[in-house]
Amino acid sequence: MAPPDQATPDAVTDVGLEEDLAQQLDQPWVTIVWNDPVNLMSYVSWVFQSYFGYSRDKAEQLMLAVHHEGPAVVSRGTREKMESDTEAMHGYSLWATFQKDE
Repeated sequence: MAPPDQATPDAVTDVGLEEDLAQQLDQPWVTIVWNDPVNLMSYVSWVFQSYFGYSRDKAEQLMLAVHHEGPAVVSRGTREKMESDTEAMHGYSLWATFQKDE
């Protein structure tokens, strides 16, 4: 048995796996809003201001990104928060998904 002040190879491997898992869980997630043929641009901008608290300029920039590019990242954070943001966007009738940030 190894002395208490020396780590065994198994202990080092276990710590490495735990660190990898913790790093994966901490990896940021994003909420993406997609362009749709239903909602008015002014409404989408209003949703971004109302829900996320974005300024009018920031909300309009994101709305235009959605309109011209298709998808736009509207928030970043933990998986749980991005799930909540995505559900909120669905509640406003916007098309939204969430995924790990790349």
